[in-house]
Amino acid sequence: MDPVIIVGAGPVGLTLALALARQDVPCVVLDEGPGKDEPRPARTVVLHEETAALMERLTGVPLAYAGVRWAGWRSMRRKQVTAEVAFGNTEPAPLHIAQHVLTDALRAALAGERLVRIAVNSRLDTIEQEPSGVTAHTRGGTGTWWRGSYLVGCDGPRSTVRKLQDIRFPGRTAVERHAVAALRTELPWYDEALLHRTPPWRASGPSAGEITARPLPDGVWRLDWLLPPGKDLVTPELLLGRIRETLAGWAGGQTPPYELLDTGVHTVHHRLARRWRADRVFLAGDAAHLLGSLGTHGLEEGLRDADNLAWKLALAWHHGPHEALLDSYQTERRAIVAARLRAADQALPLVRGGGLRSYVPGSARGHDTLLMDGHLGRGPLGAPGTYAGSPLAPGRLEGEVPIGTAPGSAVTDVRVTAEDGTFVRLRDRFGRGALLVVLIAPGTGVWERRHWVSAGIMPRLAAAVSTLPHRAELLVAESYPGAAAHTVLLVRPDGHLVTALSGVRPADLYAAAEAAVGGPATTEAEAKADAGAGSR
Repeated sequence: MDPVIIVGAGPVGLTLALALARQDVPCVVLDEGPGKDEPRPARTVVLHEETAALMERLTGVPLAYAGVRWAGWRSMRRKQVTAEVAFGNTEPAPLHIAQHVLTDALRAALAGERLVRIAVNSRLDTIEQEPSGVTAHTRGGTGTWWRGSYLVGCDGPRSTVRKLQDIRFPGRTAVERHAVAALRTELPWYDEALLHRTPPWRASGPSAGEITARPLPDGVWRLDWLLPPGKDLVTPELLLGRIRETLAGWAGGQTPPYELLDTGVHTVHHRLARRWRADRVFLAGDAAHLLGSLGTHGLEEGLRDADNLAWKLALAWHHGPHEALLDSYQTERRAIVAARLRAADQALPLVRGGGLRSYVPGSARGHDTLLMDGHLGRGPLGAPGTYAGSPLAPGRLEGEVPIGTAPGSAVTDVRVTAEDGTFVRLRDRFGRGALLVVLIAPGTGVWERRHWVSAGIMPRLAAAVSTLPHRAELLVAESYPGAAAHTVLLVRPDGHLVTALSGVRPADLYAAAEAAVGGPATTEAEAKADAGAGSR
């Protein structure tokens, strides 16, 4: 079967290629550039717990050493600290890393993947679709035709794939603008991130703005200044003035020594593609959505797109068309991003609008909380979405029981015993294309697997797992939050809970597994009919 064509070699496209290769799916990545990213210290990404774990699992690199996990977060208004968060076991710290470092780690991991070919200096020109595949043509010194089974556009905000498929991209332009600088200096705090609103050294009013400071390795900080509305040019003189007055304000009056490494202007747009799938063509990342106001992070959602789509494409590639499963990518991911955009659009007038509402007692503190949630990946602005309303969710199951994780949410990482008897983390089993069946069995953590693998309910559960409609791996955990002994969890390949059952219930387990993979495989005739309907 032909490889999957991925257009775009940014973090989302490279992540998708690596995730597919780990599930034995060959890919061709069409890279418009020369195959190497220019180091830009001012272009960074904040990865929260689950996304950082995904990147480390795919790259095999402990990214915490390439970035900084914040020790804490502090919100200030004028001279007053309004909120402080200390990160630890109850709230894992975000990982702040330069984007080119993340991209380099992905490229290094792909260099050893025999199933992935990266075609540099390959700019997409045309796409042709047929019921059996898709063909892409690239421009260059000599035009090249590429044949693929599916094509995924990860080619950014000005996506050629999206335009060739005539997919609308409505939304709002220049919702926010920020001046950005990366510099090496010493600040009064060491490894905490800071959000400073209406700093006292700036005049009050709409231009007072806010400043965000986020640490990077080697004493480097990324500073962002919210710019007033408008299209005023950000000159080098203006930016240097902001840097000096900010550092002097934090240092108590005198600007400390600093080394300026990189600068830029970051403009935030809010846009959402009408469709994320056109037959065998898909969109992911900035090609499908743009968000990032109020501290939210658009790249994280793009990486989650890749994680969601990879196992579905892999299943269809290996086992034939699964139209309902492939359709669920748009349904699940678009709903989550749309909810994030709605939350941001509703909050923007409150946080940025000023007027009488800004004088309501307690409103400033509430706005600071909204911003903090966006930066820290919490609440409606920042929390990872769930797939509770997914078309892959099973119907009512007689044996379903509630646990500490709601169906459709990402499962908690716990230690499990694998089928070979080794102890591993549950997250280590994600991304392999298999469903995960996890039995909660207290006491198994202190006994070797050979002592309990044939005892109690294990033989019945193993027999039930062997008959499931899709490949599944049986794991055993000594405990799981909110789950009683002998609870059985069914987990998707991307780590989201399908259901939790009370004991071994083969019929319920089978029904849930079949729903999780979109039902039976689509026949060739159904696939052709679906392709014909989608092209009209």
